[in-house]
Amino acid sequence: METKRIKIFVDAHSFDTEFQGTQTFIEGLYTALMVHYPQLDIYFGAYDTERVKKVFPLLDSSKILRYKKQKPSAFRFLIDIPQFIKKYAFDFAHFQYIIPFSNKHCKYIVTTHDVLFNDFPKEFSQLYRYKRNFLFKKSLQKAAIKTTVSAYSREKISSNYKMPEKHIHIIPNGMKVLPGNDLNKENARQFIKEIYGIENFILNVSRIEPRKNHLLLLNKFLELELYKQNISLVFIGKQSIKVPELTEIISNLTAEQKRFFYWIEQVDTEALLSFYQSCQLFVYPSKAEGFGIPPLEAALNLAPVLCSETTAMSDFNFFSPNTFNPENENDFSAKLKNMIGHPPALCSLIKISEDISEKYSWHKSASLFYNLIKSWIQ
Repeated sequence: METKRIKIFVDAHSFDTEFQGTQTFIEGLYTALMVHYPQLDIYFGAYDTERVKKVFPLLDSSKILRYKKQKPSAFRFLIDIPQFIKKYAFDFAHFQYIIPFSNKHCKYIVTTHDVLFNDFPKEFSQLYRYKRNFLFKKSLQKAAIKTTVSAYSREKISSNYKMPEKHIHIIPNGMKVLPGNDLNKENARQFIKEIYGIENFILNVSRIEPRKNHLLLLNKFLELELYKQNISLVFIGKQSIKVPELTEIISNLTAEQKRFFYWIEQVDTEALLSFYQSCQLFVYPSKAEGFGIPPLEAALNLAPVLCSETTAMSDFNFFSPNTFNPENENDFSAKLKNMIGHPPALCSLIKISEDISEKYSWHKSASLFYNLIKSWIQ
């Protein structure tokens, strides 16, 4: 007798906006689930169905359900999703951060990636914090399965919302491992030089907002006069929260400094990999992360990485001793100069890449997630 397949609906509305970490999580987790657990019948909901199709090219188009509107989100929660759940009789529905509060027809899964706005309240407005605390707490209380991406986030969710840690399950981000023949640093350097006119550069990849701490990196770049050594600084990422001090410094750069500073809002996957592979150094000075994907991606591409050691990034011990507390500017400055002058050996970079591949595997995360679902059913 054929076993009934488990039907899962995935709210993929994050693919309707600019790039963010939840897209990486959904893509990595569900790609692995579809490969290793064909007994799962997976559907996605989004407004930009073509983008979802590009992310999951082998998925039957009938399993990508289109929201009637991109915004507001209330329409999606109150109209589209309840109708989908009722029509397709889903067993589970998976959401990032916020769930619909009515769940008569299926069990809800919520992944709360972080609650950093509580840990660093000065970096966020009071309204921002109040709204998210209300919605996140309510969603966690009503979800059948509660997950997050790191031990740090689990501890903070537990303490902020008075929930036992044992009820919050860690499903960490995994990392894409490049096939060996796809990693060619010289080709990457030529690509970046020809397309962007950039070479010999320090790289940072992340959204622009206060906690990401671009200000520290730019200030030290200028203070150490690295541009006089023909070293460029490249930021890749859109501004999601204004950083007035950063904007002011950029607007006041001298003509010489501007020649060596680049801010690129968005690049495609091929270009991003080439930036990782060709950078002289990848620097991640973030004050706070629920996980912290970019430094891992950079290291998988054999980039030397200088990474913050706070919050969830304290788990990245494979970067030691090239880690720092972003509040200690002198230590950061010294390590930045040292890594520029004495870059790590290739064998060291390969070892870090192997450690990351072993620790953060989408196959492992998919197995944890599938077992959670099976346990709930049983």
